Amino acid sequence: MMPKSVSLVVTTYNWPQALELVLISILKQSVLPDEVIIADDGSKQETIDLVKRYQTTFPVPLIHSWQEDLGFRAARSRNLAFAKAKSDYIVMLDGDMVLHHHFIRDHKRAAAPNQFIQGRRVILTKPLTEQALESKQTLFSIFSSDVKNKANTISCPLLSPIMSKLFSKQSLRGIRSCNMAIWKSDLIKVNGFNEAFVGWGREDSEFVVRLFNNGLIRKDLRFGGVAYHLYHNENSRQNLEENDRLLEDAIKQNVKFCERGLADHL
Repeated sequence: MMPKSVSLVVTTYNWPQALELVLISILKQSVLPDEVIIADDGSKQETIDLVKRYQTTFPVPLIHSWQEDLGFRAARSRNLAFAKAKSDYIVMLDGDMVLHHHFIRDHKRAAAPNQFIQGRRVILTKPLTEQALESKQTLFSIFSSDVKNKANTISCPLLSPIMSKLFSKQSLRGIRSCNMAIWKSDLIKVNGFNEAFVGWGREDSEFVVRLFNNGLIRKDLRFGGVAYHLYHNENSRQNLEENDRLLEDAIKQNVKFCERGLADHL
């Protein structure tokens, strides 16, 4: 079942150079999303100015959803953006993921009832990332030595449904909200991301635990939905111990709905 419309939600925090490259790659899509919402976790003026500049000529609505910088609050930032989304289908993307030109097309084709999509990523090295940011490069070759996870660069609509079915498993392994898609109705069902998570880590896994507990099926998108992950230093792991505990509680208690989530913003 093809979605009627798609909202692309892009998280960002104080890396406008990467966000601009993402926006450029969105402009090159063979199928545009119906709207783009920047889920901003408190970026400074440079990012605000960048979004304003692109808003003047962007071919679809470009919405800047901003919250005050009070530490890493990606869960709340995403929920604020979800609440603004007008589409029936949501594609989530991190602001350091540059899109293959068929990214949105592939996600729309892969959508199915009672499923969420887990996309994959191609990892770029530091030298290639620096080159891309300098030259505004959005096209990367499978043959480049600076491209890792080479199999993830392949976009093939004939093989994608077969390989996606073959590799999909009801597991938390490889869960990454940097490239994920879901029906908005299912987001509402589980109350979005759990805003009890503060600091990096595990909020996406706990989110998926609640999806599983509500009967949703994970589909791993292979040979489609290609996105290139720009190199950056690892995020601080502060508060990871508490986030691990929240994830473990959700698993043990068969949690289906979080208390602090999307409903607070609808």
